[in-house]
Amino acid sequence: MKIESLRGKFIVIDGPDGAGKSTQAQMLVQYLHDNGLEAELVRDPGGTAIGEKIRAILLDNANVAMSVRCETLLYMASRAQLYHEKIAPALAAGMCVISDRWVSSTYAYQAIAGEDGSELVLTLAEAALERPWPDRTILLDLPSELGLARVGKERDRMESKSLEFHRAVRQAYLDLAGSREDFKVLSASGSVADIHRDILNCLCE
Repeated sequence: MKIESLRGKFIVIDGPDGAGKSTQAQMLVQYLHDNGLEAELVRDPGGTAIGEKIRAILLDNANVAMSVRCETLLYMASRAQLYHEKIAPALAAGMCVISDRWVSSTYAYQAIAGEDGSELVLTLAEAALERPWPDRTILLDLPSELGLARVGKERDRMESKSLEFHRAVRQAYLDLAGSREDFKVLSASGSVADIHRDILNCLCE
């Protein structure tokens, strides 16, 4: 890989629950650091003091009354703060930014599976964010049953939704990826090392 080509690039690793996004994002940032490129790792929602408070509200199992519209707005609020506080300055400094989730997650979970509507979510993203889409989104895909089995029994509010919901999330991701040239779908069914290698190969493109 030509590491220098990733300088100032915004890369998102996304996918359904249990796909290994956090692990792979951390491994990618470590690889970039080891090869001499400054990289910033962020997570969405969260990543800032304000964003982490929003994340806690979103994922708290006690908040069963939360509407899908409220979810959508809270995710966008956390994301707007994250971009302003962390992502934009890092990109301006020539760093490569790796984000664990981004707008594609809200599209899959709230717009499609949650039935809030793709037009609404994408309009909100355009209004709330200076940059709704990254340079590259790597979608880690795997069957919903396998993903939920990896999550285990300790599940947050979103992970606790029905199998049918998670299947709809997966299909929404795949449909979105099929409509955008900046997406790359990779299987997340293999080993951690194999997925890491596939991500590096993808970024070589």
